[in-house]
Amino acid sequence: MFRFTRHFAFALAALIAAPALASPAGIWEIEMRDSRYEVTLCGDGSQLCAKLIWLGNGADNAENLPYLNTMLIDHARQTKPNQWKGDLSIYGQKAGGTITMVGPDQITLKGCVAFIVCRTYQMYRYAGQ
Repeated sequence: MFRFTRHFAFALAALIAAPALASPAGIWEIEMRDSRYEVTLCGDGSQLCAKLIWLGNGADNAENLPYLNTMLIDHARQTKPNQWKGDLSIYGQKAGGTITMVGPDQITLKGCVAFIVCRTYQMYRYAGQ
């Protein structure tokens, strides 16, 4: 009986420590405010997808326009509450990535190429929806 109670208490503590936030589905804007993405739950409903839907503020140029309406995140797998891992496609560059919903209106993207060159971006829920 003690063993069951200890494991149950541990599991309950883990759930309390990492509560699931609101759904990440919606329109998100990158911190530089030059691109927006439509984020959806896809696949079996637990995977994350994001498509580039808007470019502006200087990013809407001939170099970037071919990536409009392409996937930034395609079926990233949920690894724990509020976190997904998968491949990111950032303007033609592929990177292994972690997507973490750090608050109801903020997502952190971390992409690494060969685990050596890493970049972190913040995305904020677009208020103009």
